[in-house]
Amino acid sequence: MKNRLALIGCLMLLTAAGWAAEKNTCLDCHSQMDAPLKVSRDEFDNNIHAQKGLTCTSCHGGDATSDSDAMSRAAGFRGHIDRRQVPELCGGCHSDAARMRQYNPSLRTDQLAQYKTSVHGKRLAGGDQNVAICTDCHTVHGIRPASDPRSSVHPLNVAETCKRCHSDAAYMKDYKIPHDQYAGYSASVHYKAMHEGGDLSAPTCTTCHGNHGAAPPGLASVENVCSTCHVFQAQLFDKSPHKKAFAAAGMAGCITCHSNHRINHPSDAMVGVGPSSVCTNCHSAGDKGYKTAEIIATRFAGLAKSINESKELLDRASSSGMEVSDAELELVAANDSLTKARVSLHSFSEAGIEEDISNGTKTAKKTHEAAVAALQQRQYRRMGLLVSLATILLTVAALGFFIRQIENGKKS
Repeated sequence: MKNRLALIGCLMLLTAAGWAAEKNTCLDCHSQMDAPLKVSRDEFDNNIHAQKGLTCTSCHGGDATSDSDAMSRAAGFRGHIDRRQVPELCGGCHSDAARMRQYNPSLRTDQLAQYKTSVHGKRLAGGDQNVAICTDCHTVHGIRPASDPRSSVHPLNVAETCKRCHSDAAYMKDYKIPHDQYAGYSASVHYKAMHEGGDLSAPTCTTCHGNHGAAPPGLASVENVCSTCHVFQAQLFDKSPHKKAFAAAGMAGCITCHSNHRINHPSDAMVGVGPSSVCTNCHSAGDKGYKTAEIIATRFAGLAKSINESKELLDRASSSGMEVSDAELELVAANDSLTKARVSLHSFSEAGIEEDISNGTKTAKKTHEAAVAALQQRQYRRMGLLVSLATILLTVAALGFFIRQIENGKKS
C-alpha cells in the first residue's frame, strides 16, 4: 500500500512539474484577445523558437509563470518593440555563434551584418521605418524553418512574401521603383520550373537579389548573378563582340535579350528578323549583325526541320515493327548538337555555331537515311508476304482442283 501511495505521489509531482514547465500566462491572455494582439496556442507551438525551448519572455522579458505580475518591469518586460529595434533584437541571438550552436550549428550567424548592407537595412538606419525588417518576412509569432513548406520564406513562398510590399503600387510610389516584378516573375520560365515543375532549386527573388543582404543587382553585376547558374553561356558571352558593345552602351548583358523578371523560355524565334526577334532591337536591315542573325536563324530552322522529319519517319518505322533503336539514339545526338548550337549562340560567332549545326545536320541525315531504309525494308517484306500468300493460295486452289478431278474420275 505504501509503495502504491509513493508511486501515486511521484506521478502527481511529475504532472505538477510538467504543468509548471508548460505554464505560460502570456498565452493564457493573448490567446483570448483579438488581432493584432491575439497569439494562439497552435501558432506559438508551431513556432521554431518555441520548439527549441524559447518562450515569450525570450523576446519580451517579464515572467510568464506569474499570475499576478507577468509584465514585471523588474524582470525586463517590454511589450511593444519598436520596428527599429527588431533587427538588433533578433541579431542578439542570431549573431551569437556560441548560442546558435546550441540550437542549430549549421545556421549562419551573419544575417544581421548582411541586413545592414542591404537596401532595407540602410534605409532603416536612415530613419525609414516602412522598409522590410525581420518580422515582415519571417512573421512574428508563427516563425517556421525555411525548409517547412508552410514557412513564409520557403522557396515556394518567397515570391509571395516579397510581393506583399513590392506589388503594392501605393507602397512603392515613394521609392520610385516598379511594382510589376511579381507579375513578370509569375509568367517567367523560372517560376514555371519551380511552381509547375517542382524544381525548388529554380530561381526566386532571393536567388538573384540575396535574402538578408537584399540589393538590386547593378548593370555591371547582372551577368555575374545569371552566371551563377548559366555558367557556359556567361563564358561564351565574355568572349563575344557584344560584351564590349553592351558595356560601352551601358547595357546589361543577359537582361538586354532575356529581360529580368519576365524571362520567357528561350526559343529560336528570338534569333533572326521575325516579330519575336531580339536581334532587331539593336540591328537593322543591311548591317553585319542583322545578316548574321538571319544566317543563324536559317541554320537553326534547317537543323530543327531535319530532326523533326527524321523523327517522324523513325516513329512510322518503329510503329510498324521495324528495329530502328540505333537510329533513334543517334537522333538524340542530333538534338544535342542543336542544343549546343543554341548555347554557342551566346558567343555570337557564326563559325562556332556552324560547327555544332554541321555535326547535327550530318547525324540527322544519317538517321533520315536509316528511317527511309527501314520503311523500304518494311515495304519489301510486305510485298514478299503478299507474294507468299498468293503462292500458297494458288497452291491450295490447284490441289483442290486436282483432288476434285481425281474424285470425278473414280465416279465415272
